[in-house]
Amino acid sequence: MRADAELERSWGRRKLLWARAYMPVLGGIRERFLREHPLAGQRVAMSLHLEAKTAMLAWLLKEGGADVAITSSNPLSAQDDVAAALQETGVEVHARRGLSDEEYDRLHHRVLDIEPTLIVDDGSELVSRLIGGRRSLAAAIRGGTEETTTGVTRLKALAAADALPFPMVAVNDAAMKHLFDNRYGTGQSTWDAILRHTNLTVAGATVVVAGYGWCGRGVAERARGLGARVIVTEVDPIRANEALMDGHRVLPMAAAAAEAQFVVTCTGCRDVVRSEHFAVMPDGVVLANAGHFDVEVDVRWLKAHAVLAEPGRDADAVRYQLADGRTVVVLADGRLVNLAAGDGHPVEIMDLTFGLQALTLERLAAGSRPPGLYAVDGDVDRAVAEARLEARAVEIDRLTSAQRAYLSAFAWTPA
Repeated sequence: MRADAELERSWGRRKLLWARAYMPVLGGIRERFLREHPLAGQRVAMSLHLEAKTAMLAWLLKEGGADVAITSSNPLSAQDDVAAALQETGVEVHARRGLSDEEYDRLHHRVLDIEPTLIVDDGSELVSRLIGGRRSLAAAIRGGTEETTTGVTRLKALAAADALPFPMVAVNDAAMKHLFDNRYGTGQSTWDAILRHTNLTVAGATVVVAGYGWCGRGVAERARGLGARVIVTEVDPIRANEALMDGHRVLPMAAAAAEAQFVVTCTGCRDVVRSEHFAVMPDGVVLANAGHFDVEVDVRWLKAHAVLAEPGRDADAVRYQLADGRTVVVLADGRLVNLAAGDGHPVEIMDLTFGLQALTLERLAAGSRPPGLYAVDGDVDRAVAEARLEARAVEIDRLTSAQRAYLSAFAWTPA
């Protein structure tokens, strides 16, 4: 067992070092954090998908002087080798792959036991537990960050009800997050996971994408790049028009499902694919969820009504045989497919998101804000954008003094 554990840690270290080599934005922040220790005295509780890129953020916060405890924000997304390697950096790790619902909840509370002053959240998992049963911890919290659309939606509801007891920053809504992480990150990593566990051809297939937010845009764009015919389902008429203008067909799910070879949900809502949709799907259709929670595809209905359920190509691709003989394939048990059945977003993408996280936490540690939901500071967004361009040796134009004066003038007058 000792040899197996050391082998696991060894592979985890390799993943960490591989990620570090492709995260120049975090690398620049790290150099300064090691000199200045801006998080000294802070206790950071983290709930994020625990894989190599996330581990790099936790390690960076530790190097910045904080005490850090982390758990995984999905029962199936923790990578055990990464968790083992991260523990060697001094980060307190409470995560493993394959948790029961009870274990998942318990480990979130273990992370909260450090009595955090800062939190890093994904899907508002920590905030919901703080408010739901450990509200006494809120007084010490200087603030936190939330990096998902689903989590920000929850926080907006709390803020609207005046029920958010400390400041939270909606990192998800920053330009350098949703324009890249949500679109390019989700688009690539979702298809990476689907192809890994099906080995099927996308070219020529009909792909139904539910939801045309930034994640749905990315999934649809990558599907079309692979040669698919894309149908988008939406409840928002503005986004539906955008999907049409982008060249996709737009249909209700009841009609789209009847044509689908692949269905990918990206809505953040529940019951997006349900019994009446299963009833019209072609034999062998593949279903994948790219939303945070496992409620978008009604897997519970399938489990209750299928006459047979068995692994398909592997354990992450389960075939449900319906009473009429058709089969429906569900990836990752309807959980977040790119992390429960894949490695998550590409390294360079998460470098941007975690750069925003680190700089925002530094601001929260140094200042004091009233409770509420905040946007990422504009100069932080720009700093990450500038660092990314610098790392890629990309130069851009700068405004001249005359141009700045022109843009700031109330009214234009001839020269």
